[in-house]
Amino acid sequence: MANRLAHEKSPYLLQHAQNPVDWYPWSDEAFTRAAEEDKPVFLSIGYSTCHWCHVMERESFEDEEVARLLNNAYVCIKVDREERPDIDNIYMTVCSMMTGSGGWPLTIIMTPDKKPFFAGTYFAKHTRHGRPGMIDLIPRLQNIWHNRREEVDQSTAKIHEILQQQYSSTPGSKPGLDLLHTAFRELSNRYDSIHGGFSKSPKFPTPHNLTFLLRYWKMTGNDQALNMVEHTLTSMRHGGIFDQVGYGFHRYSTDEKWLLPHFEKMLYDQALLAIPYLEAYQVTGKPLFKQAVHEIFTYVLRDMKAPEGGFYSAEDADSEGIEGKFYVWSLREIKEVLNPEEADFIQDLYNIKTDGNFHDEASGAKTGENIFYCNNTFSSVGGDSTQDQGDISNKHDEIREKLFTRREKRIHPHKDDKILTDWNGLMFGALALGGRILADKTYIDAAEKGAHFVLSSLCQNGRLKHRYRDGEAAIDGMLCDYAYVVWGLLELYAASFKPEILEQAVQLNKRMLELFWDDKDGGFFLTPEDGESLIIRPKEIYDGALPSGNSIALYNLLRLERITADPDLGTKATLLIQAFSDTIREIPSGYTQFLASLYFVLSPTTELVIVGDPKARDTKEMLALLEENFLPDVVVLLKHPADQTDRLAALAPYTTDHTLINGKATAYVCQGYSCKIPTTDPSLLFKLLSK
Repeated sequence: MANRLAHEKSPYLLQHAQNPVDWYPWSDEAFTRAAEEDKPVFLSIGYSTCHWCHVMERESFEDEEVARLLNNAYVCIKVDREERPDIDNIYMTVCSMMTGSGGWPLTIIMTPDKKPFFAGTYFAKHTRHGRPGMIDLIPRLQNIWHNRREEVDQSTAKIHEILQQQYSSTPGSKPGLDLLHTAFRELSNRYDSIHGGFSKSPKFPTPHNLTFLLRYWKMTGNDQALNMVEHTLTSMRHGGIFDQVGYGFHRYSTDEKWLLPHFEKMLYDQALLAIPYLEAYQVTGKPLFKQAVHEIFTYVLRDMKAPEGGFYSAEDADSEGIEGKFYVWSLREIKEVLNPEEADFIQDLYNIKTDGNFHDEASGAKTGENIFYCNNTFSSVGGDSTQDQGDISNKHDEIREKLFTRREKRIHPHKDDKILTDWNGLMFGALALGGRILADKTYIDAAEKGAHFVLSSLCQNGRLKHRYRDGEAAIDGMLCDYAYVVWGLLELYAASFKPEILEQAVQLNKRMLELFWDDKDGGFFLTPEDGESLIIRPKEIYDGALPSGNSIALYNLLRLERITADPDLGTKATLLIQAFSDTIREIPSGYTQFLASLYFVLSPTTELVIVGDPKARDTKEMLALLEENFLPDVVVLLKHPADQTDRLAALAPYTTDHTLINGKATAYVCQGYSCKIPTTDPSLLFKLLSK
């Protein structure tokens, strides 16, 4: 029989709706029952494309014996971390504090008033390798709850005290360039000079490390920073972490060489990785980086785009209950699809082995299957080869399409089809950035449709909702929803120059300040002021797999201050920087998105207003400079001389008197709080922007 989760919208909760465990969604009803029956709460947090969440479900939550023990001893609650990042943030912090690590599935045992006293991640049914199994763990914790309650109370009080300290921040002094230099040194010390990236295994992409390094290179001219970016981006694109057949990046690499991926694909990874590839293409002009962006967007628009215009969340690592089965190939199957010449070419190019190059993660044994990853002699698949591959290399795309068509006949991994506001903000912003830099209107159109969906279906009475699925928008928006959407809108404005887009960004940023700003210590809380009361109101600054809402909000405040000339936004940005400056000084390289935003303060910025018809040749010449060159410290407004309503002036009053000179497109440039003489000469504009 279905449990209470059958009435939920979350794909993750619905996956557990047939479990014999008497699951509740996160609700007052569950905690009331726990209090009335004097039972602890068993909280399990995960997400629908999580491989080890599937394993724990099969081993424990579908098992009648485990379910009976859980139902007798606990009130059991399931939470989708992607629906409730606020809950996940708090209890993952607890897990990291108590165990030194974290991950999903996240397992928390807590009191009926939501205070935790035990934390862990995956637990098998039976104890093995010294790690307790559910059969032993459940009664052990039940015994502690009933017979050692005083110890439980002491533990929860201590954990809550440490948690409050963890989320508290004392405003410090405004940081300087030394913080950026320190972060660069830390990244340099961790840098893998052989394979790229900044860790051993597992190796995560962490795109904001790369965007920070590009800005550091821009500021200092340090070629090592640029080399680290180029090497890492190239290695990832050639590695198994990239889906060489169907495109898109997998979540992370389980080894240090980017070869063996954890196969799930997340929307936010596609969005975030597109950004450093685009910026690196602006800096270097390398075709591989441009190609990678086109491939990422091809995957997203093909497989992750909802009919309504938004974007789905993720695709699973597993299909038919086996991790990676959809993606791996035997040499025999490759030879069934391709002719001998094509098969030999692919075998050499992608390191295909007769006995397979794919090792089972659990046993380490070869499976006879292969992951596609490029050898080091082929620097750009289908294009820029460093050795003569012969005529067959020119047919690479045709060969890949044959393999892709064959793979499409397989059983696909589960797709999490909920639409998340924050991740959609990242995605339509990345598409807008790509459309502008690559001069591809298809991407800008897709970005506009994505933004329209969010603003029409996930915005109610001027406030964002966090999740949309099956026709329902639900869950009050959190900081990242507002920060990421404002960022996306600013990128969309820079690509389309439609004043209504800028208006929406300004309005949502204002609402974000109203709902999340900490008037006492500065910075933004994760949850709104009228949100659900949790054991603590978290405030996040760490830039992990996703950049923190505070880091993106800082960048938005700074850009909007330059665009609108509103000094209050600059004041808020200063207070935000000071709120976290002491925390960031501890390990600056853990906050690279924040530092990339800080670069905008420490580097002399340029405000540019172009007056001209966006369809006219002279205006296009000026705009092309922005597309072709890496200018992270420039903000741009476009004023159409025929716009009678002058909506732009309502947002940026200083543009009122900006006009055409001699009927030509005219650029008004201000740098370091000083304005230059207006120019109609694109070459002079280029010199001004290059300073």
